[in-house]
Amino acid sequence: MHERFAVLRAACAAPARERLRRCAMLLVAGLVLALGDPLAVAADQVQRDGTRIKDVTTLKGMRDNQLVGYGLVIGLPGTGDTMRNSPFTEQSLRSMLDRMGINVDNTLRARNVAAVVVTANLPPFAGRGARIDVSVGSLGDARALNGGTLVVTPLMGGDGQVYAVAQGAVSVSGFEAAGDAALVAQGVPTAGRIANGALIERELPDQFRDMRSLLLELRNPDFRTAVSIADAINDYSLARWGERTAVERDFRTVFVRQPERISPMRFLAEIGELAITPDTPARVVIDEGTGTVVIGQNVQISTVAVTHGNISVRITERPFADQPNPLSLGETVVLPDTEIEAQEEGGQLAIIGGADLQTLVRGLNQIGLKPMGIIAILQAIKTAGALQADLVVQ
Repeated sequence: MHERFAVLRAACAAPARERLRRCAMLLVAGLVLALGDPLAVAADQVQRDGTRIKDVTTLKGMRDNQLVGYGLVIGLPGTGDTMRNSPFTEQSLRSMLDRMGINVDNTLRARNVAAVVVTANLPPFAGRGARIDVSVGSLGDARALNGGTLVVTPLMGGDGQVYAVAQGAVSVSGFEAAGDAALVAQGVPTAGRIANGALIERELPDQFRDMRSLLLELRNPDFRTAVSIADAINDYSLARWGERTAVERDFRTVFVRQPERISPMRFLAEIGELAITPDTPARVVIDEGTGTVVIGQNVQISTVAVTHGNISVRITERPFADQPNPLSLGETVVLPDTEIEAQEEGGQLAIIGGADLQTLVRGLNQIGLKPMGIIAILQAIKTAGALQADLVVQ
């Protein structure tokens, strides 16, 4: 620091005009060295403290728009729609040929064409001529779309306007092979994707350029997280511009006013790098189909005594034949012989109660349960009123 001031004094000893220029340059350089780049400072803070604001929020109005269209996939090796079961495919093919100046009077019996529905997401700020990915799904009774090519398909938005046009070779991950008496299939051969398969023809209205007030929407709404975001932005704005620019409006949105001395893009880039610690709700998510249990960090269980035992019942059928005596008029009959065996396992009584996630997991592991047993225990604890969290069953 002393060396920097010595350089400043030496520069200021020069002639008046040259001295003024050197002083201004050195003062700017000194401020940059002292304060540092705002984005770099915010990035260092994230590495030390927590989660970036841009990872837990989205800008209101900056979202994708869904597009949909109806088209034909051609070039299929005999795996397309049957015209008898999919009459709309024949109508579409006939209409396409009519537009090309080809008049078809006879009934079409082609099996290399399939009617498909094409979907895509139009990202925000996408310019005309940019490309986006599209998804293709069969609409008729086609067996597979492997090797097919999508013909020019307009993609429309919810307002009925055409925003993009899709065309290209369909990439399918699944396959199907069939013979006279066997069929082998893997994945879904009737759905695929076209990377960069659509050209944007119409741009969305730009409502961001002239905005001075911004709304940040939380991905996971929470009152405490909204307050933390507003406080972090205000602390940064006071240090950088000398004013407060954010206020929490509700548990889902934070109102942010852009300073006049900075562009909207640079302002969002700087506040997006600020670090906060988001709050998570107390929630237990259960997927009974796969036996998956996810327990949030703030989940607590009031002290309860739990026992869980498994009863296994095994039924064995051993039929036997009863033969009649020799030279008698009796008939051979098959008589049933059923053996039933029941066995109960477990039944250990344990006390569960946790003030934190580690204590709760330790208590559940003490009983030695499998995932389905843990699911049953958590549902019973919720019914007893001892689970202080939301229980979500999928």
